[in-house]
Amino acid sequence: MTNRTAAARYARALFEVSVQDRDLQQVEADLARSLALIDGHETLRRVLLNPAIPTPRKHAIVTDLVTRLGDLLPPVSKLLTLLAERDRLGILADILEAYRARLMDHLGVVQATVTTAHALPAERTATIERSLAHASGRQVILTTEIDPTLLGGLVAKVGSTVYDASVARNLERIRQTLWER
Repeated sequence: MTNRTAAARYARALFEVSVQDRDLQQVEADLARSLALIDGHETLRRVLLNPAIPTPRKHAIVTDLVTRLGDLLPPVSKLLTLLAERDRLGILADILEAYRARLMDHLGVVQATVTTAHALPAERTATIERSLAHASGRQVILTTEIDPTLLGGLVAKVGSTVYDASVARNLERIRQTLWER
């Protein structure tokens, strides 16, 4: 089983346990805080991710860490302890990513990226965001990127769907049409 697959399973289990009676966004925040703590302390990270360190020692460290933090939600602290027991703390970042994806889906939010040749004014960005929200039927969190090779137009990626309205793509369509005739 790959790390991403395992992380997705842990994230699904955490989400299913938490959705009943927990603040799902607080669960995400606790996961992110735990990951930041581990990643932010080089020695701790090396010890917890080192395969030469015995698993019981890692479990003891994580148990102590969870106790010291004190305000982690129970599902998050149990997950951290379980990951330490199974020597799987290395997939915590993937678990957080998978959990965030589940949370966004649950909340009806989708990430979108719009790539243009030049920076867009704020009102144009807002219009595109509304259009993508209408097309997807979900709330859109929009990020913009600039790619001067586009010449003009835009390429929007909403989830796994790509809308290519770039000048380069339109010219390619015209070329294909002309070659077919």
